[in-house]
Amino acid sequence: MAFAAQFAGVYLNFNPEDVQSRAGKLAAFRADGMDEQMGWDGNGKLSAVAIQPYDIQASDASNAVVSVAFQTGPRRLMLSVPIYYSADDGGKFVVSGKPAILPAPPRADLPQLAKPENDDAAAAELKSQLEGFFTSYGSGDTAGLQRYVAPGKSITSFGGAFTYAGIINIVVPVGGATRDIQVEVAWTVPSGTASPDPTVTDPNAAGARLEQAYRLTVEKQGDKWYVDDIRGAGRHVG
Repeated sequence: MAFAAQFAGVYLNFNPEDVQSRAGKLAAFRADGMDEQMGWDGNGKLSAVAIQPYDIQASDASNAVVSVAFQTGPRRLMLSVPIYYSADDGGKFVVSGKPAILPAPPRADLPQLAKPENDDAAAAELKSQLEGFFTSYGSGDTAGLQRYVAPGKSITSFGGAFTYAGIINIVVPVGGATRDIQVEVAWTVPSGTASPDPTVTDPNAAGARLEQAYRLTVEKQGDKWYVDDIRGAGRHVG
Protein backbone atom coordinates (compact mmCIF):
# COMPACT_ATOMS: atom_id res chain seq x y z
CA MET A 1 0.00 0.00 0.00
CA ALA A 2 2.90 2.35 0.72
CA PHE A 3 4.44 1.54 -2.68
CA ALA A 4 1.12 2.31 -4.40
CA ALA A 5 0.78 5.61 -2.54
CA GLN A 6 4.30 6.65 -3.56
CA PHE A 7 3.49 5.77 -7.16
CA ALA A 8 0.26 7.77 -7.00
CA GLY A 9 2.20 10.84 -5.89
CA VAL A 10 4.08 10.73 -9.19
CA TYR A 11 1.33 9.44 -11.48
CA LEU A 12 -1.35 11.93 -10.39
CA ASN A 13 0.79 15.06 -10.80
CA PHE A 14 1.74 16.19 -14.29
CA ASN A 15 2.11 19.23 -16.54
CA PRO A 16 3.74 19.74 -19.96
CA GLU A 17 6.88 21.23 -18.41
CA ASP A 18 7.51 18.05 -16.43
CA VAL A 19 7.29 15.38 -19.14
CA GLN A 20 10.82 13.98 -18.93
CA SER A 21 11.08 14.31 -15.17
CA ARG A 22 7.78 12.45 -14.68
CA ALA A 23 8.85 9.65 -17.00
CA GLY A 24 12.07 9.21 -15.05
CA LYS A 25 10.20 9.07 -11.75
CA LEU A 26 7.65 6.57 -13.07
CA ALA A 27 10.46 4.27 -14.20
CA ALA A 28 11.03 3.36 -10.55
CA PHE A 29 7.50 1.92 -10.37
CA ARG A 30 6.30 0.63 -13.78
CA ALA A 31 7.01 -2.78 -15.27
CA ASP A 32 9.37 -3.15 -18.23
CA GLY A 33 7.68 -2.58 -21.58
CA MET A 34 5.01 -0.24 -20.26
CA ASP A 35 4.42 3.22 -21.75
CA GLU A 36 6.88 5.57 -20.03
CA GLN A 37 4.09 8.08 -19.28
CA MET A 38 1.59 5.32 -18.41
CA GLY A 39 -1.16 6.69 -20.65
CA TRP A 40 -0.63 10.45 -20.36
CA ASP A 41 -0.24 12.23 -23.74
CA GLY A 42 1.88 15.11 -22.39
CA ASN A 43 -0.89 17.72 -22.48
CA GLY A 44 -2.86 19.40 -19.71
CA LYS A 45 -2.27 19.44 -16.00
CA LEU A 46 -3.32 17.43 -12.98
CA SER A 47 -2.45 18.06 -9.37
CA ALA A 48 -3.23 15.75 -6.45
CA VAL A 49 -2.73 16.15 -2.72
CA ALA A 50 -3.72 14.30 0.47
CA ILE A 51 -2.67 10.97 -1.09
CA GLN A 52 -3.32 8.10 1.31
CA PRO A 53 -3.58 4.29 1.03
CA TYR A 54 -7.25 3.32 1.38
CA ASP A 55 -7.79 -0.38 0.69
CA ILE A 56 -6.15 -3.50 -0.74
CA GLN A 57 -7.66 -6.51 -2.49
CA ALA A 58 -5.23 -9.42 -2.98
CA SER A 59 -6.08 -12.04 -5.60
CA ASP A 60 -3.17 -14.30 -4.62
CA ALA A 61 0.20 -14.18 -2.86
CA SER A 62 1.73 -12.04 -5.62
CA ASN A 63 -1.03 -9.87 -7.06
CA ALA A 64 -3.21 -7.19 -5.54
CA VAL A 65 -5.12 -4.05 -6.42
CA VAL A 66 -4.50 -1.15 -4.04
CA SER A 67 -6.95 1.73 -3.73
CA VAL A 68 -5.41 5.12 -2.95
CA ALA A 69 -7.49 8.12 -1.88
CA PHE A 70 -6.52 11.60 -3.08
CA GLN A 71 -7.81 15.15 -3.45
CA THR A 72 -7.70 17.22 -6.63
CA GLY A 73 -9.25 20.67 -6.39
CA PRO A 74 -12.52 20.32 -4.45
CA ARG A 75 -12.98 16.65 -5.33
CA ARG A 76 -12.09 13.45 -3.49
CA LEU A 77 -11.24 10.58 -5.82
CA MET A 78 -9.69 7.12 -5.72
CA LEU A 79 -6.85 5.62 -7.75
CA SER A 80 -6.89 1.85 -8.28
CA VAL A 81 -3.33 0.52 -8.75
CA PRO A 82 -2.50 -3.07 -9.79
CA ILE A 83 0.61 -4.27 -7.95
CA TYR A 84 2.78 -7.37 -8.37
CA TYR A 85 4.88 -8.62 -5.45
CA SER A 86 7.98 -10.80 -5.76
CA ALA A 87 9.38 -12.43 -2.65
CA ASP A 88 12.85 -12.64 -4.21
CA ASP A 89 15.70 -10.64 -2.63
CA GLY A 90 13.74 -9.51 0.39
CA GLY A 91 10.57 -8.53 -1.46
CA LYS A 92 10.02 -6.30 -4.49
CA PHE A 93 7.02 -4.48 -5.96
CA VAL A 94 6.10 -3.23 -9.41
CA VAL A 95 3.04 -1.61 -10.94
CA SER A 96 1.71 -4.38 -13.16
CA GLY A 97 -0.91 -2.55 -15.24
CA LYS A 98 -2.57 0.78 -15.98
CA PRO A 99 -4.22 2.44 -12.97
CA ALA A 100 -7.83 3.59 -12.92
CA ILE A 101 -9.29 6.74 -11.36
CA LEU A 102 -12.63 6.13 -9.65
CA PRO A 103 -15.10 8.24 -7.64
CA ALA A 104 -14.51 8.22 -3.90
CA PRO A 105 -17.20 6.71 -1.68
CA PRO A 106 -19.84 9.30 -0.74
CA ARG A 107 -20.08 10.77 2.74
CA ALA A 108 -21.97 8.78 5.33
CA ASP A 109 -25.33 10.03 6.58
CA LEU A 110 -24.91 10.94 10.25
CA PRO A 111 -27.91 10.01 12.41
CA GLN A 112 -29.08 12.64 14.85
CA LEU A 113 -28.46 12.07 18.53
CA ALA A 114 -30.77 13.15 21.29
CA LYS A 115 -29.42 16.26 23.00
CA PRO A 116 -28.26 15.31 26.51
CA GLU A 117 -29.76 16.90 29.61
CA ASN A 118 -27.40 19.70 30.58
CA ASP A 119 -26.59 20.59 34.19
CA ASP A 120 -26.74 24.37 33.82
CA ALA A 121 -25.71 25.03 37.43
CA ALA A 122 -22.56 22.90 37.10
CA ALA A 123 -21.81 24.47 33.72
CA ALA A 124 -21.98 27.94 35.28
CA GLU A 125 -19.62 26.83 38.07
CA LEU A 126 -17.22 25.30 35.58
CA LYS A 127 -17.07 28.20 33.12
CA SER A 128 -14.77 30.48 35.13
CA GLN A 129 -12.56 27.54 36.06
CA LEU A 130 -12.32 26.42 32.45
CA GLU A 131 -11.50 29.92 31.23
CA GLY A 132 -8.49 29.94 33.53
CA PHE A 133 -7.58 26.39 32.55
CA PHE A 134 -7.66 27.02 28.79
CA THR A 135 -5.83 30.35 29.13
CA SER A 136 -2.93 28.56 30.85
CA TYR A 137 -3.27 25.49 28.61
CA GLY A 138 -2.70 27.63 25.52
CA SER A 139 -0.04 29.96 26.91
CA GLY A 140 2.08 27.29 28.59
CA ASP A 141 1.82 28.82 32.07
CA THR A 142 2.70 25.65 33.97
CA ALA A 143 2.09 27.06 37.42
CA GLY A 144 -1.19 28.61 36.37
CA LEU A 145 -2.32 25.42 34.67
CA GLN A 146 -1.63 23.30 37.72
CA ARG A 147 -4.13 25.36 39.74
CA TYR A 148 -6.90 23.86 37.61
CA VAL A 149 -5.56 20.30 37.34
CA ALA A 150 -6.59 17.62 39.84
CA PRO A 151 -3.94 16.76 42.45
CA GLY A 152 -1.67 13.99 41.24
CA LYS A 153 -2.52 14.64 37.59
CA SER A 154 -0.31 16.23 34.92
CA ILE A 155 -1.41 17.85 31.65
CA THR A 156 0.94 19.04 28.91
CA SER A 157 0.12 22.51 27.55
CA PHE A 158 0.46 24.04 24.07
CA GLY A 159 3.41 26.09 25.32
CA GLY A 160 2.26 29.32 23.68
CA ALA A 161 1.40 27.86 20.27
CA PHE A 162 -2.21 29.10 20.63
CA THR A 163 -3.92 31.90 22.55
CA TYR A 164 -7.22 31.30 24.31
CA ALA A 165 -10.01 33.37 22.71
CA GLY A 166 -13.13 32.17 24.50
CA ILE A 167 -15.49 29.35 25.35
CA ILE A 168 -18.28 28.83 22.83
CA ASN A 169 -20.27 26.10 24.53
CA ILE A 170 -20.14 23.76 27.53
CA VAL A 171 -22.13 20.53 27.78
CA VAL A 172 -22.22 19.11 31.32
CA PRO A 173 -24.32 15.97 31.76
CA VAL A 174 -26.14 15.46 35.05
CA GLY A 175 -24.07 13.30 37.38
CA GLY A 176 -21.92 13.07 40.46
CA ALA A 177 -18.61 14.57 41.53
CA THR A 178 -16.76 13.18 38.47
CA ARG A 179 -18.10 13.86 34.99
CA ASP A 180 -17.11 13.77 31.33
CA ILE A 181 -17.96 17.13 29.78
CA GLN A 182 -17.62 18.62 26.31
CA VAL A 183 -16.23 22.11 25.76
CA GLU A 184 -16.01 24.05 22.50
CA VAL A 185 -13.14 26.54 22.61
CA ALA A 186 -11.93 29.28 20.27
CA TRP A 187 -8.17 29.71 19.81
CA THR A 188 -6.21 32.47 18.13
CA VAL A 189 -3.55 30.93 15.90
CA PRO A 190 -0.55 33.23 15.36
CA SER A 191 0.08 34.10 11.71
CA GLY A 192 3.82 34.55 12.17
CA THR A 193 3.72 37.60 9.88
CA ALA A 194 2.80 40.42 12.26
CA SER A 195 4.22 43.81 11.33
CA PRO A 196 6.76 45.30 13.77
CA ASP A 197 5.06 48.67 13.20
CA PRO A 198 1.81 48.77 15.24
CA THR A 199 0.44 51.55 13.03
CA VAL A 200 0.48 49.24 9.99
CA THR A 201 -2.72 47.23 9.56
CA ASP A 202 -2.30 44.13 7.45
CA PRO A 203 -5.30 41.76 7.36
CA ASN A 204 -2.99 38.94 6.29
CA ALA A 205 -0.97 39.39 9.49
CA ALA A 206 -3.93 38.86 11.83
CA GLY A 207 -4.05 35.62 13.76
CA ALA A 208 -6.67 33.11 12.68
CA ARG A 209 -9.59 32.12 14.88
CA LEU A 210 -9.97 28.35 15.15
CA GLU A 211 -12.79 26.60 17.01
CA GLN A 212 -12.09 23.20 18.58
CA ALA A 213 -14.06 20.69 20.66
CA TYR A 214 -12.64 18.86 23.67
CA ARG A 215 -13.84 16.23 26.11
CA LEU A 216 -12.64 16.74 29.68
CA THR A 217 -12.95 14.56 32.74
CA VAL A 218 -13.56 16.89 35.67
CA GLU A 219 -14.04 16.22 39.36
CA LYS A 220 -15.39 18.39 42.12
CA GLN A 221 -13.46 18.71 45.36
CA GLY A 222 -15.12 20.99 47.89
CA ASP A 223 -16.53 23.92 45.94
CA LYS A 224 -14.06 23.75 43.06
CA TRP A 225 -13.85 21.69 39.88
CA TYR A 226 -10.53 20.25 38.70
CA VAL A 227 -9.51 18.79 35.34
CA ASP A 228 -8.38 15.16 35.37
CA ASP A 229 -7.90 14.69 31.63
CA ILE A 230 -8.37 16.42 28.26
CA ARG A 231 -8.79 14.78 24.85
CA GLY A 232 -10.59 15.20 21.56
CA ALA A 233 -14.36 15.45 21.96
CA GLY A 234 -15.39 12.99 19.29
CA ARG A 235 -18.95 13.29 18.05
CA HIS A 236 -20.82 16.57 18.54
CA VAL A 237 -23.34 16.22 21.38
CA GLY A 238 -24.67 19.72 22.02
